[in-house]
Amino acid sequence: MSFFENEFFLLAITFGIFFLAKLLQKKTGLVLLNPILLTIAILIVFLKTTNISYETYNEGGHLIEFWLKPAVVALGVPLYLQLETIKKQLLPILLSQLAGCVVGVIAVVLIAKLLGASQEVILSLASKSVTTPIAMEVTKSIGGIPSLTAAVVVCVGLLGAVCGFKTMKIMRVGSPIAQGLSMGTAAHAVGTSTAMDISSKYGAYASLGLTLNGILTALLTPTILRLLGML
Repeated sequence: MSFFENEFFLLAITFGIFFLAKLLQKKTGLVLLNPILLTIAILIVFLKTTNISYETYNEGGHLIEFWLKPAVVALGVPLYLQLETIKKQLLPILLSQLAGCVVGVIAVVLIAKLLGASQEVILSLASKSVTTPIAMEVTKSIGGIPSLTAAVVVCVGLLGAVCGFKTMKIMRVGSPIAQGLSMGTAAHAVGTSTAMDISSKYGAYASLGLTLNGILTALLTPTILRLLGML
């Protein structure tokens, strides 16, 4: 095994690239230089150049994956700090999340159908706005392609992280609560990470949007697809 294929080297280079990407975005302020997007692009080039397979890379990558669950739990801390405010606005928050879930599923399904996508592809796109594990389970239950769903979820998250706040600025959405909820609902964990970089308040509402939209999407997607005649 070459030095480049050592799992600890691959782990170190992943953290190193991400750290430098964050510094670059902080220095330039350019939204397009999203650290996650840059890290993915640079790692792909690196793996292709060195002929390292994904399977080999993932031997080190699984060590990062281990921390995903504790990281999700840690999102509960800023959420707890905003608990009193959330209680006072519980009904509008729930209604907005219901609307975000329903519109998100219907919009992507109808657009895909109009563009001539196959039934299997349409079913794979339905849960594109929730975090990967939930999205893949939903896709399995309705007969889609989980691997396609995973790829689309990553793309949606990156698109939301790059364009989300800019779009809301253009649309004059100024409320931190509305912005945070929107990022979590539309761009799941990647959007939540971007919101957390702004402040803990944005991050708290983004994590709430991520959680509620994940639950609602898992529960409602099969029903919405049946009503649309897709199941």
